[in-house]
Amino acid sequence: MTYTYDYGTTASSVDTGALAISGGLFVVYMIICLAIAVVTIIGMWKVFTKAGEEGWKSIIPVYNIITLCKIIGVSPWWILIIFGASILSLIPILGILIGLAEMVAAVYFGILVAKSTANAFGKDTGFAVGLYFLGPIFYCILGFGKAKYEGAKPMNDIIFKKK
Repeated sequence: MTYTYDYGTTASSVDTGALAISGGLFVVYMIICLAIAVVTIIGMWKVFTKAGEEGWKSIIPVYNIITLCKIIGVSPWWILIIFGASILSLIPILGILIGLAEMVAAVYFGILVAKSTANAFGKDTGFAVGLYFLGPIFYCILGFGKAKYEGAKPMNDIIFKKK
């Protein structure tokens, strides 16, 4: 008696259809992400030029955050804390605690940047909440709207206190 096995090396039409749908959804997702990135860059470009910086600085990742920190008067050392914690979170077991601390620091830094940006352009806390949750839209409102740069007015930073 002989046994034959079919290892299923051919794809069925159901598998092919699922793969096509997944690929299509991925393409739509990437287009949406690219659109959000472009809107953010355009808004930040206008914000940078209003504050007297070159707009092209909004295109370069990390450097755009450093430039924004300079504009709003926030310590750019926060960027090193966030990225440094990302690397340290790879340490087994201890990495979980570092990762949690990094998430808390990232949320605090986001609030600090949003509030300080709103302050620098004469906006209130409600606008800062908008910057935090809907950044691309609110950077465009800030950049294309009537708001004027009033100088750095950073939120009171509990970590890097100004002397």
